[in-house]
Amino acid sequence: MPSTPRPTRTKAQQREETTQALVAEARQLFAEKGYAHVSLAEIVEATGVTKGALYHHFSGKDDLFRAVLRQVHDEVAEHIADAAPDADTWTQLVAGCRAFLTASTEPRIQQIMLVDAPSVLGWGAWRELDAATSMQQLEVALTQLVDEGIITDHPVAPLAHLLSGAMNEAALWLARTGNRERDLEDTMAVLTRLLESLRS
Repeated sequence: MPSTPRPTRTKAQQREETTQALVAEARQLFAEKGYAHVSLAEIVEATGVTKGALYHHFSGKDDLFRAVLRQVHDEVAEHIADAAPDADTWTQLVAGCRAFLTASTEPRIQQIMLVDAPSVLGWGAWRELDAATSMQQLEVALTQLVDEGIITDHPVAPLAHLLSGAMNEAALWLARTGNRERDLEDTMAVLTRLLESLRS
């Protein structure tokens, strides 16, 4: 019986596969070693492509890191969205805050998102990515809580920036603490009391 020929991959599919492979290998190396200790030679060797192929997809190491960081931000945002999708808005906010702190303090995410990203890309680029993902989710939740009369009618933008800044700082601390699980619970207890103070 003749074998069925395998479908030929298009050039677009091949490009996408190469891009995904480069991002996956770079992410693993950045998470393990930190951005400064990873070379493009290591990435292409681990991926099995040439350096010319890498430059065909990315302008350089920082551009590849940006793609990795975008993937990490998207994954953290997914954790937040999945925390309590069917709950009321208040429960979603508290669960989303916990999901952010839990996900962002996972060492392999924390190294990329909180340690390396601000210095590699600069605060402007880092904040732009944050604003498009977890910050946007926070602003949406706060706006809805204000609209529902659950929290006092505060200006949402400064409130979101204050809470986001506090959680980013807490995440950096939690990633280095000696007892992450215990200190996460303590952090959530304090954060929940802070959020409760906003309630009408």
